[in-house]
Formats: sequence, C-alpha cells, structure tokens
Amino acid sequence: MTNSPAPLWSGRIQGAMADAMVPLNRSLDVDIRLWPQDVRGSRAWAQALVKADVLDADEGATLLDGLDRVAERLSERDHADEADEDIHSLVERLLHEEVGEVAGKLHTGRSRNDQVATDFRLWGMEVVDLLDGALVKVEEALLDWARESVDIILPGYTHLQQGQPVRAAHWVLSHLWPAERDRAALDAVRKQAGVLPLGSGAIAGCPFPIDREFLRSELGFLSISENSIDAVSDRDWALGLAFVTARLGIHVSRLAEDLVVFGSKEFGFVRLSDGFSTGSSLMPQKRNPDVAELTRGKAGRLTGNLMSLLTVLKGLPTGYNRDLQEDKGALFDSVDTLGVVWPAIEGAIRGAEFQTAAITVALDPQLLATDLADYLVRAGVPFRKAHEVVATVVRVAEELGVEVNQLSIKSFQDAHTAFGSDVLDVFEWERSVEAREAPGGTARKAVLNQIEAAESRLQQ
Repeated sequence: MTNSPAPLWSGRIQGAMADAMVPLNRSLDVDIRLWPQDVRGSRAWAQALVKADVLDADEGATLLDGLDRVAERLSERDHADEADEDIHSLVERLLHEEVGEVAGKLHTGRSRNDQVATDFRLWGMEVVDLLDGALVKVEEALLDWARESVDIILPGYTHLQQGQPVRAAHWVLSHLWPAERDRAALDAVRKQAGVLPLGSGAIAGCPFPIDREFLRSELGFLSISENSIDAVSDRDWALGLAFVTARLGIHVSRLAEDLVVFGSKEFGFVRLSDGFSTGSSLMPQKRNPDVAELTRGKAGRLTGNLMSLLTVLKGLPTGYNRDLQEDKGALFDSVDTLGVVWPAIEGAIRGAEFQTAAITVALDPQLLATDLADYLVRAGVPFRKAHEVVATVVRVAEELGVEVNQLSIKSFQDAHTAFGSDVLDVFEWERSVEAREAPGGTARKAVLNQIEAAESRLQQ
C-alpha cells in the first residue's frame, strides 16, 4: 500500500487517525468498483462548474483531460490496495497528480454525500440493464424448452402430491412468468434509481448556480431530486434492488428445487446434462444435480443481503449518516451472485431433457379424479355431490387394490347412477388437458398462446 494521503476532511481534525480506526473507516476495497461512475460524475460536475462561471474554460478543459488520464490509470490495474479512504479520495488524489492544484477546485459546491449518492445510482441504473439482459437469456432458455415439450404430459403437483395432468410446457412456463414479473420490478427500480442527487451538496444544496438539468441530461438521469436532505440519504432504490434480487433468488431457487426433485431416482422426469452435474467422491453411481443445489443455496445469500440492508437503513436520523457506507457491499454481492448463478442455470435448462418413459410410468389414473367429477357435473350433478361421489370411487379402487380406471362400469354406477357406459373415456391424458381451453390452461391452444405471449414480451 502507498503512504496514506491526507483525508479530504483533514483540515478540521488534528493528528493522524488511530490505527484501529483506519480499517473501519476505509471503504476503497468495496467502492473501488464505482470508479467509472465517479469519473463520469466528476466530468459532468466540472462542465457544470464551467457553465456556472465557477471555473474558467481552461480550468474545465484541464480537469476533463486530467479525469480522462485518471480513468486510463484506473483501467490499467486494480487500485483497491491504495491507502486512500475511498474511491472519491483516490480519484481526487490521482487527478491532483495529473493536473496539479487546479484539481482542488473540482470539489467546489460538491460533497461526498451527493457524490456517492450519484455514483451509486449511476451504477444501479447500469446494473439493472445488465441484470435484465441476463434474465432474458434464462427466459429464452425456458421458452425454448417449453416449445420442445408441448406434447409431453406429466403429473402436476400440489402439496408435492399428484393433482392433475399438465403439459410439460405448462410447467416450464410456470417458471417463466415469475421472471417476467421480476423484469417489471427491475424496470421500476431503474426508474427509482434515475433521480439525480448531484447538486444537493452535503445536506442544504449547492450555493453556486449549477444547472442541474444539464447534469441530469449529461448523466442520463430521468429526473432531479426535489429535496437536498432526502437526496443524500435516500436509498429506497437500493432497497428495491436488494428486494428484487432476493425475489429473483427465490424464483430461481424454486426452479432449482423442481429440478432436484424431478431429477431424483424417485421421479426421474428430468435429466440434467453431464456438464451441469457432478459425481460423488465415495459412491461411484451418483449423478448429483449440483447446479440446482448450488443455485438453491445462493438464494439464501440474496435474502440475507436484503435483510442486511434493511437493518442498516432502519432507524437512521435525517440526512446522510456514515452507516450508509454499508449499503454497497450487500448489493454488489447480490449482483455478483446472480451473475454467477444465471449463466449456470441457463446452461442447465438448455441441457435438460424430459424422460418420457419415467413420466408415463408415473402418470397415475387418480390424476383424472377431477375429470370424473366434471363428468358428473355435465350430467347435472352438483359439484359438491360429484366431489363426494368420486372420492368414494377412489376409495373403493384402493380397497380393491386396483387403479380407478380398472373398476367395472357397475362399480361406477353403484356410486352414482349418472355414470354412463362411456365413463372410462374420461381416462385419456390428452382429453384431460385439452378440456382446459380457458386462457392460462393446459389445452394445446392455451399453451401455444402462452408461448406466443412470452415471445412477444421478450421481443419488447
């Protein structure tokens, strides 16, 4: 590490910082990744100072040229081990090395409070776009899998018990739509992050005639903050992003759980490719779904980061407080975690295959019990009565040790006279799924409409 430079606030405090305080105070190892945003914000601020006649044109040009050279230096190697307090101190020191004393004029009218809020929001807007792009790739993988599996019928589960037959594509798409809701939530976070705090100063605003509309346009923000006190302390957008990443983790974890269950020997519905499976160090026969298990585990990390940020923000007094230094690590970690998880789960989806033989064996005729009740309803029997009758039929089959569809016509008619000689026609898987033609159902047309709607969303 280099010798520790004087902090930006060193004029008020006499003597060196206590050794035990230095690592607690220092955040450069975390916020170093904000250097592109800090340089970008500083360039805009330098231009705004020129427009406000605080700097002359030559000084502004010198600062801009110096900031370009600082950016070049920062891009060449990792500066996280420098002794500077934070990224703002590092950029200002490097700028001073490049252009001399005029570097000290850049901070005119600006505080680290509105500076860091601006940097963080710029990062937030950029990272939301990256997250959206990565999420789209996962959705596209799901969509491709759905297209391939429209003709496969598998058991649908509630309470992890067989409920009704569904098209495999319908199950796949049940994991796509939550991702679409997450994309909408990400878009909302981007709008929340797109409020410019620069020009708010430390708490009371800027005393110079800074053109904040110019800053907004130059930096790509959507609007300007209304209140300087709120602007420097508002982390609602960050909390929103932490929540969305946690929710993304929950959704992908549920998909991972299904892959673990469906890939087990007991189910055998899905086989993950070798590239996304591992073996056992002891048991030679094992094929472990590690991609799904690791994804499921990472979800806990994402929810933990949300709780961390919630705890940091609760109970803070008005204005900027140093506690907010802890806002970045959790969000950086959440974004990095998804950056690792999503390519892996996308690859796992693209390599996954339905095992139709195992699925066929698992299809239990009791899955069509609701169809039997619907049969009676169409014959004029009230549904509650039909439900009771079919429950009796299922119990009789269990007592006789046969499948429901192996009962005689007489057994059905003993349960209720509305059962006709065609009752066994109910026990056709395709007929069952095709009966549910309403939008969002399992009929081929409904599933194809889902696929078309998903394609349209992704094209947008």
